[in-house]
Amino acid sequence: MASLADVSREAGVSVATASRVLNGATHPVSADTRSRVLAAAERLGYSPSALAQALVTRTSRLIGVIVSDIVNPYFSVIARGVDDMSTRAGYVTMLSNADRRTSSEITRLQTMRDYRAAGVIFAGSGYVDDPRTPELAKAVAAARERGVLSISLTERDIDCPVITADNRAAAYDLTDHLVSQGHRRIVFVEGPAGMVATEQRRAGFLDRMTEAGLRDLAECVEGGFDFEAGHAAALRVLASRDLPDAIVAANDEAAVGALNALRQARIDVPGQVSVAGIDDLPVARFVGLTTVSLPLYELGAMAARRVIDAGTAGPAPEPGPPVVLPHRLVPRETTARRP
Repeated sequence: MASLADVSREAGVSVATASRVLNGATHPVSADTRSRVLAAAERLGYSPSALAQALVTRTSRLIGVIVSDIVNPYFSVIARGVDDMSTRAGYVTMLSNADRRTSSEITRLQTMRDYRAAGVIFAGSGYVDDPRTPELAKAVAAARERGVLSISLTERDIDCPVITADNRAAAYDLTDHLVSQGHRRIVFVEGPAGMVATEQRRAGFLDRMTEAGLRDLAECVEGGFDFEAGHAAALRVLASRDLPDAIVAANDEAAVGALNALRQARIDVPGQVSVAGIDDLPVARFVGLTTVSLPLYELGAMAARRVIDAGTAGPAPEPGPPVVLPHRLVPRETTARRP
């Protein structure tokens, strides 16, 4: 494989001059010299170092994605949207796990800033009243000063563009569907405590139950965003009270966990209890789960497009109002009208 020194010798110029031409430096180089260097590089099959180019141009064709839980398929769909769009534009995606910790988001952002990433996408929802949010906002501002555009897929107070779905409205619409089917006693299995997405989805559920005059029949129970949490929550519901008309979980995985617990207890779903979730992940389609389809792939793709466009349009514009993509209700076999 040819080196930069090989190219400089072939073109009859210094290594520094060859580097300026091949790595896009703004230092003036004559047209004749530039042509000789480019011709030499082509003859030798030389490819410039992406890292070297990043050091010269102060940016790279790298887009970072920071997720809350790397094994959660919710983030896999978002990451696929980012990567498909990035690949088409000649960019590379770097996926990083934050384990739902703001401190990890800060360090991951700083690392990507040091790698001269073109942009960083925060795919996780963050926490309500998080004491470390100001520190994260400061890190976002510092990255922006270095040319790194941050984008959040949830509304967070970190002063960057937001591309999101309406979690509150999604939960409202799902609850409305169940109420319209005659369900009255409905249990909501919450997501992780304190997370913005948990609070938004619970609020949407309670909004619709209150409007329907069913607030006293609505119950929220501790849960999480994984199969095990939904399964455990359903077992607690079964052990402590009469069967509810329906169980709504804060996401599809928890809903499938609850569905499994009910079926293990030989409870007919949806004959005795309806079950529904939110997200419309592949597992929901596999088990016939009623859910709300969120535009996860589109969120990732649009966020990547925003980063790519910013890289070709000069300084990033002000964040502006959030961009909210639509969701849709997807009724399937786990819900039915009450007799």
